[in-house]
Amino acid sequence: MKKKLLSVLLTAAMTVSLLAGCGSSAAQGTGTETPDAATEEVADATEQAEEEAPVNTFGDESGTHLEMWTFVELHGQHYKDMAEVWNEQHPDETIEITCTTYPYGDMHTKLLSSLEAGTGAPDICDVEVGQFPNVVAGQDQWLVPLDDYASDYMATMVPSRMQTYQGADGHYYGAPYHVGAFAMYYNVAAMAEAMGISNEEVIAKIDAVSTWDDYTALGKEYLAAIGQEGKYWTSVDTGGVDWMWLAMAEYGDDWTGGFEGPANVQLDSVKKMMSMQQQWLKEGVAEISPDGHVDLEAGFQNILDHNIVSFPKALWYMSRFTNYMPDEAGNWYIAKCPVFEAGQKCSVGVGGTGTVVTQQSENKDLAARFLCWAKMSDEGEQHIWDKLGFDVCNTAMWTVDSVAHDDNNQFNAFFINYPYDVLNEIGMDNIGKISVVAISPTINEYMCTTTLNEVLEDPDYNIDDALKEAQDAIDLEQ
Repeated sequence: MKKKLLSVLLTAAMTVSLLAGCGSSAAQGTGTETPDAATEEVADATEQAEEEAPVNTFGDESGTHLEMWTFVELHGQHYKDMAEVWNEQHPDETIEITCTTYPYGDMHTKLLSSLEAGTGAPDICDVEVGQFPNVVAGQDQWLVPLDDYASDYMATMVPSRMQTYQGADGHYYGAPYHVGAFAMYYNVAAMAEAMGISNEEVIAKIDAVSTWDDYTALGKEYLAAIGQEGKYWTSVDTGGVDWMWLAMAEYGDDWTGGFEGPANVQLDSVKKMMSMQQQWLKEGVAEISPDGHVDLEAGFQNILDHNIVSFPKALWYMSRFTNYMPDEAGNWYIAKCPVFEAGQKCSVGVGGTGTVVTQQSENKDLAARFLCWAKMSDEGEQHIWDKLGFDVCNTAMWTVDSVAHDDNNQFNAFFINYPYDVLNEIGMDNIGKISVVAISPTINEYMCTTTLNEVLEDPDYNIDDALKEAQDAIDLEQ
């Protein structure tokens, strides 16, 4: 058990590093802990976390009681609000939920330990996508298959996002919060000022971008117009693999190999993206993202300083603008990502949290019905968009005016165009998927700590050599 727990903790550490920036201090230990000492330290930390974890109970105190764990307090608020609606709509089947919000690592460790032990697990639990391979390993021995409970919504759910939370047996074990669709963000106001043209003319140029060649050409046009040192068209990441995911989605590749394996990072799609980024760096079209990627404080400041005016990121990044860059309201435009070749998929689902129902629940049927309703129904998806700002997975909602065109919604109001108009233009069939399986943390960690630094910090570094080094390291873990 100690060896298994230590393995889980190492995986959790790698996943945290991916969330906070690959190779960040969150992933670095002293290197001196013994397995027993590490296990004891984690046990102490977990016990302390349990004592300090916020606990909230809501719903009908006379209804069926459900226990829920999460690592994001706002997610708990979602279930609080949805429980109130559920109880109104189901007066003969009301529920009460006790929601505990643990720190990220503590919650996932505690969940896996309880699943392995066969006792102590909650009815419902959030599982971050990077940790999902651990909990789905037990499949229907640990988790309740959600296929039947999600069946009423499946015709309009984005397939690639649902597939992210499948087990090797093909059953769905997690209900998603969002698509996480990759899109391009453009600072139209800054581009218009530099290029001496109107916002409308800039938008027309952006809309004409179809391929990465088009995107590069527009970037060079902008840079020629602004003519300032320290200004770039975009930035590339040493601390995240999102760009590589997009390239793989465009070519229908998956470096994980899925459940069957083996993993293979020596893909032409990955080479094409790295080669293009190296060329951008050589030509001054791009810079390396401060601190490794745009989803950190230094990245926000770089955007605020208009040092870059375009970049790709998942649609959940909209909340970063509203939370950390509110003064940029009205300046930014969202568009489809360019492709290498016409006809390719132009997006990929990135990040996410799948919520599971455990087999230890004494009320599995009710918990699963409530969960899928709260995350896939019209009511649930409306609330997820309004309160969490996530691009919802139920595509039937993408054309509902109260979601897509409500100007009172902070995200609709912030951007020049409506985000769901972009989603509809992309279309759910053009949103690719990269599997998240047992080998995923190993791939991502090596890419972020070694490979991306090699090929981007030194734009002359041989990409084939870098990927061969990565493959050799990954093969040791397969």
